Amino acid sequence: MPPMNEPVRSGKPVSGRPAEKPVDFNPSRRKSRRRALDALYSADLRRASAPAVLADTVARMGRDVPPHMAYATEIVAGVAAHAERIDELLSTYAEGWTLDRMPVVDRNIARIGVYEMLFRDDVDDAVAISEAVALAEEFSTGESPRFLNGLLGRIGAHALARDPGSDDIGEHARSRDEGEGR
Repeated sequence: MPPMNEPVRSGKPVSGRPAEKPVDFNPSRRKSRRRALDALYSADLRRASAPAVLADTVARMGRDVPPHMAYATEIVAGVAAHAERIDELLSTYAEGWTLDRMPVVDRNIARIGVYEMLFRDDVDDAVAISEAVALAEEFSTGESPRFLNGLLGRIGAHALARDPGSDDIGEHARSRDEGEGR
């Protein structure tokens, strides 16, 4: 185990980065991702606004809104705000698949994964991929976890290998690269 002030990424210390908290499993975040997936999936099927779908869900909860809904709301808002770029990346890296041909649940799990990988500094890429795979195991077909793992892995590899002077992948990749002196 690395010293407490040594940054952790995918269970291993990462040199050259400022100290950060170890990445731990967070069951509340897993619940948040499920709720975000529910809203994104429902909105996709109904061709509705995902933030509005989630807002309706929260309104129906009244005063009994669980704490994990805050992160679910952040995910849905983030996916909506970056939808064009997220879908462009998915279309580019989904080998043999168009976005429209992807199962609706897989498409929305992938959107959550890309959003967390590229636009959330507090989510490690490996965690975003692992959580997407877990959602696919729970809600999709037997082949979906492998498909999503490969798709998100290719997007993540591109984010790490891209030209640091370019903004072609996302804010998270840019800030991560600058922090590592790339």
